Amino acid sequence: MKLIIGLGNPGAEYTGTRHNFGWRALDFLAEKFDAGKWKNEKKFHAMVAKANLDREDILLIKPQTFYNLSGQSVRAIRDFYKLDNSDILVIHDDMDLQVGRLRAREKGSAAGNNGVQSLINHIGTDFARLRIGSGKDAEHDGLTKPSDNHSDYVLSRPNSAEKAKFEQLLPEIEQATKDFIAGEFTAHSVKV
Repeated sequence: MKLIIGLGNPGAEYTGTRHNFGWRALDFLAEKFDAGKWKNEKKFHAMVAKANLDREDILLIKPQTFYNLSGQSVRAIRDFYKLDNSDILVIHDDMDLQVGRLRAREKGSAAGNNGVQSLINHIGTDFARLRIGSGKDAEHDGLTKPSDNHSDYVLSRPNSAEKAKFEQLLPEIEQATKDFIAGEFTAHSVKV
């Protein structure tokens, strides 16, 4: 069994924000993998959809604990199914990457991402991740623009050009996820 985790925030006010790129990617994967309907699994504090790809059971997971507390949900699911961190792929936004970039890593640090830090605090660093660029363009340098308050930026909605770049990454996310499921996941970067 593989766990594909998308980071995001529950609630209509967060729909379509940069911080919910992970959830949007999971919606795309659920459609491509013919996953069942999303179900609220209260014991995991998560929305879960089930799929099977090449005879591998897949759980697509959207933690409902809010982005910065995602580790609580992921640990509950991992421990319940008695899985290793090598069975976990986390998909999340990263404002240190330019919009239109995707970076795959087999493990690593939080790099300032509070949601990833929550995961590290609960399960360690040795899980795969797909980082979706949400920053570093002419209007945002990932550190000080548009303001020093990072939450204002990640909780904002991308403009139409940024949305288009994100949408162009979805097939790349699908392929990287299939590679992870097949045991062929490697560190790499993509730019559209």
